[in-house]
Amino acid sequence: MTYSRITGTGGYLPEKVLSNQDLARMVDTSDEWIRERTGILKRHIAGPGEATCDLAEHAARAAMEMAGRKASDIDLIIVATTTADRIFPSTACLLQQRLGIHGCAAFDVQAVCTGFVYALGVADRFVRTGGARCALVVGAETISRIIDWTDRSTCVLFGDGAGAVVLEASEEPGILSTHLHADGRFETLLHVPKGISTHYDDVMAGKAYLQMKGNEVFKVAVNTLGRIVDETLEYNDIDKAQIDWLIPHQANIRIIQATARKLKMPMDRVVVTVEEHGNTSAASIPLALDVAVRDGRVRPGDLLMMEAFGGGFTWGSALLYY
Repeated sequence: MTYSRITGTGGYLPEKVLSNQDLARMVDTSDEWIRERTGILKRHIAGPGEATCDLAEHAARAAMEMAGRKASDIDLIIVATTTADRIFPSTACLLQQRLGIHGCAAFDVQAVCTGFVYALGVADRFVRTGGARCALVVGAETISRIIDWTDRSTCVLFGDGAGAVVLEASEEPGILSTHLHADGRFETLLHVPKGISTHYDDVMAGKAYLQMKGNEVFKVAVNTLGRIVDETLEYNDIDKAQIDWLIPHQANIRIIQATARKLKMPMDRVVVTVEEHGNTSAASIPLALDVAVRDGRVRPGDLLMMEAFGGGFTWGSALLYY
């Protein structure tokens, strides 16, 4: 039986850092208020000349280096992003060109904060069915470009970054299962209500901003993530005690803590980067994974649970051996 297994990870954060104190000089907020409600201390913001593909390239090269793979080895590229460089070509095609890769399938996946889990699920199916043997899966965002920096309810939450993995065919178990869901009934709770085919003039005028009803999103997220945890454990017939690490989407420390309680996992078995990165949307899980791999917490053979929730609403999970 063919499995897909992560053989390399990479991450990248822009140089510019925006602290809570910086935000307190921009909007009516404070470091204490932000920390208490979100757990965030700072976030990284892409510079004027930095695009999503730039961030993705750094993360991709780091993952390929760790995996010991060169451009000619990659036969599939999937980029999860909400903030593509262009309407087209896809950011994945732009990244393919940057890396000197030619001919393989390359496309974007848009599932907002669940994007990386969606992309990982798609890549896993390619590998398991023989459609690819060495996939590059990236989550990359310049989410700061769709933030209203006068809205304190949203501007304190988000940051930019990119994370990537190399996913290869293996006879040893890697990804055990992925579980992907969506429900468009909740679209108005977390959305950008402007687009190319609607309100085009507002988009061109730079007035397309993320909007969120925070309390409602929190309630649905906690309940939904609890269900996806149960679904994943039941599908694989394993006990929650067998999970070595929870690597959640880094949206808010309170949501992360609620999921950890569901798994009865102590927080020292949860990879948390939200305090340093903020919510980087599709980039948050691969960034957190890369941090934990490189600092030695996550080791070969560890059983990992990834879970995410995002606008749409979308939600999903992945259970895998690293």
